[in-house]
Amino acid sequence: MSPAWWAWVASRDSLTARLIEAGGEKTFRVRLLDQRPGRPRPDEADALDLPVGRLAWLREVALCLDDRPWVVARSVAPLEQLRGQRLDRLGERSLGSWLFRQPDLERSPIEVTASSAPFHPDSGPWGRRSVFRHGRFAVLVQEFFLDAMADELALPSR
Repeated sequence: MSPAWWAWVASRDSLTARLIEAGGEKTFRVRLLDQRPGRPRPDEADALDLPVGRLAWLREVALCLDDRPWVVARSVAPLEQLRGQRLDRLGERSLGSWLFRQPDLERSPIEVTASSAPFHPDSGPWGRRSVFRHGRFAVLVQEFFLDAMADELALPSR
C-alpha cells in the first residue's frame, strides 16, 4: 500500500472530518442508501461475536463531496444492544458525528481489504473495518474508499 493510501486507511480519527478537510471547498453530504433491521453477513456477525442469523441494525451510506461518492460505508449493530441509542434517527448525518462524541469510545484494530464494497456497485482500491464500543454498545463500521476519491485527490491506484 502506498504511503498516501496508508494515511487514509490507517487513520483512527473521524473519517468524516478528514473528508471534509480534504474536500476543501466541496460540499460534504452523507447520502443514506439503506437502513433497516436485517441479518448481517457471516463475517460481520463473527466480527461482533453475534450468533449467525441474529438480527442487527444495518445502515449503508455514501460519503459524498459535491454529490459524488468518495466512500461507501456499512454499519452493523446488534439490535439487543441498541437500548436507547436512536441510530435510526441519524438520517443523513454521519455515524462518526455521534460515535466520536462518546467519552468512553474504544476502537478495535483496523482490518484492511483490497476488495470493493460487497453492497455497492462502485469500485475502489481499499476497504477497512473496525468495531467501535461504547459501554455495552458495539457497532461494526466498514468503509470502502472509491476510485472517485482516488481520482479527485490524485491518489495512486493502490
